[in-house]
Amino acid sequence: MTKFSKELVGATTIPIILSVLSKGESYGYEIIQAVKSISEGQITYADGTLYPVLHKMEKKGLIESFWKKGDNGRRRKYYRIIENGIQQLDLEKENWLIVNQIISKLWKIDLNPI
Repeated sequence: MTKFSKELVGATTIPIILSVLSKGESYGYEIIQAVKSISEGQITYADGTLYPVLHKMEKKGLIESFWKKGDNGRRRKYYRIIENGIQQLDLEKENWLIVNQIISKLWKIDLNPI
């Protein structure tokens, strides 16, 4: 299993969280599990890592939080993406696609295999 550098995980956290939340509202543990699942365990967030990022994103006006009872009747703090977050996600997608193209060219990877 590949071990990602802290810098790479840090640089990808906001676009990853915005992408998860673009699929629907979610709470912290559920976000952690979604990222772990989608990355096949290659990216994992600890509670102490995720929640400060969520709070920072909320302060920046990218997401909002609200309290809601979960399926088990327990109150959880949920997060959802808002308009500024959708715009930021679009920008992040553009930036990451450009970076991917540049690196692929530098490494001479065929982006369009026949």
